[in-house]
Amino acid sequence: MGGAGTGGYGGAKRWNGPSGQAWVQLQAVMDGMYRPIEQVIVDAVDPARRSVLDVGCGTGGTTVAVAGKLGPEARVCGVDISESMVEAARGRGSDVEFIQADVQEYEWPPGSFDAIVSRFGVMFFDDPVRAFGRLHQAATTDAGLVFVAWRGIEQNPFMTTAERAAAPLLPELPPRRLDGPGQFAFADADKVHRILDDAGWNEISIEAADIECAFPEDELVGYFTRLGPVGLALPDVDDNVRAKVVEAARPAFDPFVHGAEVRFTAACWLVRAAR
Repeated sequence: MGGAGTGGYGGAKRWNGPSGQAWVQLQAVMDGMYRPIEQVIVDAVDPARRSVLDVGCGTGGTTVAVAGKLGPEARVCGVDISESMVEAARGRGSDVEFIQADVQEYEWPPGSFDAIVSRFGVMFFDDPVRAFGRLHQAATTDAGLVFVAWRGIEQNPFMTTAERAAAPLLPELPPRRLDGPGQFAFADADKVHRILDDAGWNEISIEAADIECAFPEDELVGYFTRLGPVGLALPDVDDNVRAKVVEAARPAFDPFVHGAEVRFTAACWLVRAAR
């Protein structure tokens, strides 16, 4: 459940299918939940930048926020592999440009962007070196790269609460791929550094960031039944099994429920690099 993907871990089929649709349906919830992380990205963008690319932009919240900071004179573009999410992003009514494309394959003219950002959009590449190489080619010589990615699965227990509780009821639950494309693909900071270095990026810095996130408690069941492995598995079960999954998983979130809010800490990497 990390941002809008850009290939891999189900690839275009997943993000142009149930996962993409779920993000569109939960757009307002996800916007609110990840707004503190969005703000980290916005704060990191130099206000002097004039052309910014948001990678794995999803439904466009971060893209539009960056555009709001830079003003109408700047060109801000979002790219995502999901047609449904890109359409939702375009529906925000802003003047921001949104492109549906696989970043691993898309060719921008050299020097198209003087800043490249991403909120949870870069962990899903089948070939991350190739993808970041494409982005390197698209960057101006003085461009900066900044993105947020998840740290380890063990540091983010909220993200696996539903699947741990529901696993006995869902034998076909899609497994996490910790060694390949997916939410936690960038958990190893050394691996992230190697990828960026191999793709040509310089001045790489990777720092831990613990960011507090929240969303309304009355959205919790809709959240865990639509997103992640449980969200992928539930459409294939009957109503009785679904009810049992909700009955088992909802109490597992109690440690994160505080009155009318669900709160959790997103254990992330804040990654910066230069062209």
